[in-house]
Amino acid sequence: MKSAILSGLRKTGQRAGLVSLGAVTLLSLTAGSVHAASWSSSISGAYPNFESRRWYDNGGSQNIQFTNCTDHTGATSAGVTLRKDVDWQVDPTYTTASFTNCFGGYNSTSSGNWSDKGSGNYYFAVNLGATYSDLDVRTLAVTY
Repeated sequence: MKSAILSGLRKTGQRAGLVSLGAVTLLSLTAGSVHAASWSSSISGAYPNFESRRWYDNGGSQNIQFTNCTDHTGATSAGVTLRKDVDWQVDPTYTTASFTNCFGGYNSTSSGNWSDKGSGNYYFAVNLGATYSDLDVRTLAVTY
């Protein structure tokens, strides 16, 4: 009787060990993709110097994508500038991407990619320094 109980306990212990090993393996496989994050939205009536919401990035590349752009002034391009939100300082301005393809129709998309600028709070600005714009974007997506 005692040996049957010990045998049952060994099998239960082996099962628990395998379940734990499986959970650790699953966590290690998904750990690499935890950094990738994104959000999406739309824009309606963005005037020059429009600023997006802020997002926090631990460091890595940034991708901003606009789909179906319309500017009610007749413009066929939008300048999208990545910026870093820095307290008590002027926010650094990174390269401006000229989005033109998104003006081609309902599913037309433009995107810009920025390399790693370090960790911090980021946002993008539209048409910095322009005199006038009235931009609508059906879908925008930010991946970091």
